[in-house]
Amino acid sequence: MSTGDAMDNKTHLVEAQGFSLHYGRKTAVDNISFKIPKGRVVGLLGHNGAGKTSLMKAMVGLMGGSGQLSVLGLDPRSQRNELLQSLSYIPDVAVLPRWARVDELITLMSGLQPRFSAERARVLLKRTSVGPRDKVKSLSKGMVTQLHLALIAAIDTRLMILDEPTLGLDVISRKSFYEMLIDEWCDGERSVIISTHQVEEIETLLSDVMMLDEGKLVLNISLEEMDSRFVALSHDPAAADAVADAHPLLRYRQQGRSAALFDGEPPAHVQALGQRFRPSLVDLFVALTRKPELQSQQA
Repeated sequence: MSTGDAMDNKTHLVEAQGFSLHYGRKTAVDNISFKIPKGRVVGLLGHNGAGKTSLMKAMVGLMGGSGQLSVLGLDPRSQRNELLQSLSYIPDVAVLPRWARVDELITLMSGLQPRFSAERARVLLKRTSVGPRDKVKSLSKGMVTQLHLALIAAIDTRLMILDEPTLGLDVISRKSFYEMLIDEWCDGERSVIISTHQVEEIETLLSDVMMLDEGKLVLNISLEEMDSRFVALSHDPAAADAVADAHPLLRYRQQGRSAALFDGEPPAHVQALGQRFRPSLVDLFVALTRKPELQSQQA
């Protein structure tokens, strides 16, 4: 079965059902189920060691697990060669050969990847300050990252998986990277999965968010659903006890005021004690992944 035929039989680019992954006795991914359709930008969030990289490696066939995992209608382990024809992957330790010139890398990619477009890569590089005769060793870290994205985005694939793609870059380089990604690659048919710690920077780019905590999937939701499901209230200190009695997910400070985050609508009498505002993805991340022993430190 070709990749195209496989996709015709699937409505989701990625589908997991009861999937787990272990390192010896350690559980990296714990019995998770989810689906990712086409045309989505998914943020995969979690603390270090939460299982994000392990899950991404499983998606590209680098690790096996138990349960079911299908990517582009294929089994990532047994059909990896076929899968990689329609999937792009940039790991957090990705490197380019320092000795190579940019135009040499384009020629190399043309010979290695049949779906790579040299013309497309050159068009994308015009958005950057990287020149075709530049050597990788002469480029800054931000320029190397943009070069890497241009090369990967010039491959005609259906799914891109990015594991901490902007790690160590300054804010301007990170902004340029994501602008190129959204403007030049996301087209409503392709989907991208981004793992990053810069949650506040990518929130406006995302259509969906998946949160892992110690291998468990604690949230899998669209940003639209998130806005309608979770409620935040800012309130005066005098209302703190009444708000706490309503059992919020998190109590914290918001612009100098006490605030509380609820899963669902809080009771009407509690809502009357404060002012509603939109909770940020960072606040929600803290609420769902914060260790229980830290809850006593809430505002």
